[in-house]
Amino acid sequence: MSITDILSPSDIAAALRDCQGKDSFNHKKFFQISGMSKKSGSQVKEIFRILDNDQSGFIEEDELKFFLQRFESGARVLTAAETKTFLAAADHDGDGKIGAEEFQEMVHS
Repeated sequence: MSITDILSPSDIAAALRDCQGKDSFNHKKFFQISGMSKKSGSQVKEIFRILDNDQSGFIEEDELKFFLQRFESGARVLTAAETKTFLAAADHDGDGKIGAEEFQEMVHS
């Protein structure tokens, strides 16, 4: 399964256009524009599985910086500040990584 099986390619493109500039990524806005925040819990967990590049069950900081590229290979890499802010928004247990439940909570918050 790919992300475009769950999210519309045009919505993904709009979300990526919105955060092209350095330090312009806002996860809440990205989730809204891409349509992710409107998806069911099971659909968000499937998106999580696609984003979990190493299939460890977590999205670690090293994977998170390439978040936008998981939607489109030519997209930019998140800056260190954006990555840290994104991680802090979801990492409720402080283990330095985002689990599926944490990701779903963040998307639907």
